[in-house]
This record gives sequence, C-alpha cells and structure tokens, in this order.
Amino acid sequence: MPFALVIDGVVDTISFEDRSDDSEWVQVATGVFGGFIRQEDGSFLPPDQPPSSPTITDYENAIQNLVDSTAREKQFRDGVTLASYTASTKPKWAAEAQAFVVWRDNVWFYAYGELAKVQAGQRPQPTVDQFLGEIAPISWPVA
Repeated sequence: MPFALVIDGVVDTISFEDRSDDSEWVQVATGVFGGFIRQEDGSFLPPDQPPSSPTITDYENAIQNLVDSTAREKQFRDGVTLASYTASTKPKWAAEAQAFVVWRDNVWFYAYGELAKVQAGQRPQPTVDQFLGEIAPISWPVA
C-alpha cells in the first residue's frame, strides 16, 4: 500500500516505499494522490474540481428551453407549434406567431454570433445563465 506525506491536511507526496517507521507518513489506499484532502475520520477525498465550462450543446439546450418556454407563455405547446401559426386565419394567433418567429430568429442569430466570438477568443465565455441574460425579451403584439 502507498504512503502519503500530509501537510496541513493535504497530501503533498505519495510513496510506494514502506514508510511505516516514519511518523510523518501515513498509509493510504491505492488511488489517493497528491492534492487529496484528509478528512476528520482519517479518510482522503479528492480536491473539489472547478466546474467545467459549458459546451455549445449546453448553450443550445438552454436557448431552446427559453424559446419553448416563451411559446408556452401564450399557451402553445412549444416554439415549433407557435411558429406554425404564422399563416393562421385568426389574426391574434398569426400576429403572436409572427412576433415570435422574428424574436426566435434574432435569438439564434445573436446566440451563434456570440458563441463564435467565444470560440475565437474574442470574448470571455459566460455561464449559461449569464448568456441567457443577454437575450432580449420578446415583445408580444398588443391585443
């Protein structure tokens, strides 16, 4: 079994040599590495990992959820359903659908443009919530 040199509660060094006669070293389970944190019960846990950056798919899924939830504000099932009403014979539904399609197109145009800037290093990568906060709200037609 490996031994660890623990400094201030954090594994500093791992040794596979027998260090049982050295009081500064403690025996640890296989799989414990430098940076692991010693718990009160003597066990070791890996250090907290920083959250991973969102992927393009994470942004796309969040934006699609925003699009669909915006359509549901007007009692439509989702964005696809609302967009299909642009040729409706009911003026209110047609106007809502047209406003929605214009907004939806602007949302995706903005999103892909800004995400391209992130990928090119032209702007910092926002969190998904920050990015959604940049999207202009829809302006529904007045009835």
